[in-house]
Amino acid sequence: MKELNLRYGVNPQQKGAVVRAERLPFTVVNGSPGYINLLDALSSWQLVTELKAATGLVAAASFKHVSPAGVALGRPISDDFARAYNAGDTDLSSPVAQAFVRARMGDPTASYGDILSFSDPVDVPTAELIRREVSDGIIAPGYAPGAVGILQQKKGGKYLIVEMDPAYEFPETEQRTILGVEFTQQRNPYIPDMNDLGQVFPEGSVLPDSAKLDIVVAQLALKYTQSNSVAYTSDGQAIAIAPGQQSRIHCTRLATSKAENWMLRFHPVVQDLPFRDGLSRAERNTAIDVYLNKEKSEGDWDYLSMVISNTPRELDELGRSFWLEQWEGLVLASDGFFPFRDNIDRAALLGTRYVVHPGGSIRDAEIKAAIDEHDMIMVLTGTRLFHH
Repeated sequence: MKELNLRYGVNPQQKGAVVRAERLPFTVVNGSPGYINLLDALSSWQLVTELKAATGLVAAASFKHVSPAGVALGRPISDDFARAYNAGDTDLSSPVAQAFVRARMGDPTASYGDILSFSDPVDVPTAELIRREVSDGIIAPGYAPGAVGILQQKKGGKYLIVEMDPAYEFPETEQRTILGVEFTQQRNPYIPDMNDLGQVFPEGSVLPDSAKLDIVVAQLALKYTQSNSVAYTSDGQAIAIAPGQQSRIHCTRLATSKAENWMLRFHPVVQDLPFRDGLSRAERNTAIDVYLNKEKSEGDWDYLSMVISNTPRELDELGRSFWLEQWEGLVLASDGFFPFRDNIDRAALLGTRYVVHPGGSIRDAEIKAAIDEHDMIMVLTGTRLFHH
C-alpha cells in the first residue's frame, strides 16, 4: 500500500490528511499537494481523458472546488479571442496552448487559483502562458523539456506539478466513507458518442458536427460538476458552467448570466477599456467582471476609477442586447431533466439553438412545446449525470 501525506485536509484545521492506494497513479514533480488540490487534479484528469477519447482532440480543464470552471478542446484561436484573453503577443499555435487559453477564458474570474488539467503533455509555449496566471497546480501526462522549469517559477517555487500515468485504467468501482459508513458504487461509465447522442426533436432534425462536438463537451463537463448543474458550450469549449444549485432554474439563470458576460468580453467597449499601467491579469479580469455587472454599487464605481483611467460609458440594455443577438448556435445542457419550461424560455433570450437533457419529467410535453416555440432543437440523452 502506497501513501502520500498531504499538507492538510479540506481545511487547515483538519490534520492527518493522507491518500493511499495499492499503486498511486501519479507522481508529484514539484510542490506539496493539499486534499482539495488532489480532488481537483484527479477529477479533472478523468474529464480531459474522456473528452479526448470522445473527440480525438487535445483537451484542457480549469478546476476549482471539485467542479470545472472551464473546459475546452484544442482548436484554432481567432485574433479577437486572443485579444480578449490579452494573449495577442503569445504563441498560440499548439493545440495544448489553444485548449488552455479556451479553458482558462471560459470563466477567468472563477479560474483564479485553479488546478489545470491536460490530456496531453504540456509544451513550453503553454507553460509560458500558465506562468502568467494565478493558479495553484497542474496535472498532465508529461512535460516537454524546459516546461517544468518554467512552471517551477510560480508561487516561489512551490507550484504543484503532478505527472499522471497515462496508461492508468480507471477502476470500475469507487468508494467513500462518511461517519464510518462506507459507500460503494460503480464508477459512472457514461461517455457520449458523437454518432449517437440521443433522441433528437423535432424528429428529422440534423445535428451539425459543430453542435455534436459542443454537446460532447457539455455532457462531459457536467459529468464532473457538482449537481445540480447547467452548462453552455460554443465552438468546442464551455463558456459558462453553473454548479451546485438546488434549483434547476437557478442553475440556468446563473449559467445564462455567465454566458452573457463571456460574450460581452468581446464587445469593442470592453476590448478598449483603458486600464491603468501596472495592473495584473487577475486585476484586469476583476475590473471587467465589475464593469459588466448591471447592478454596481458606489464602491464598484470607485474601484473602476482606480483601475481604469477614463471610465467608459455604461453598456445599456440596448447595447448589450444588440451585441448578444449576434451570437447563435449555443448548446445548453443540464445534468438532470428540465422540470419547467422557464429554463427554456430563459435560454432562448441568449441565442440558444440546442438543448440537451436526460428527459423524463412529467412536463416533458411542456418542454417540447417551448422548444418548438423558440425554434430550437432538443436532444434527449436518457442519461442523468448527477455528481456528488
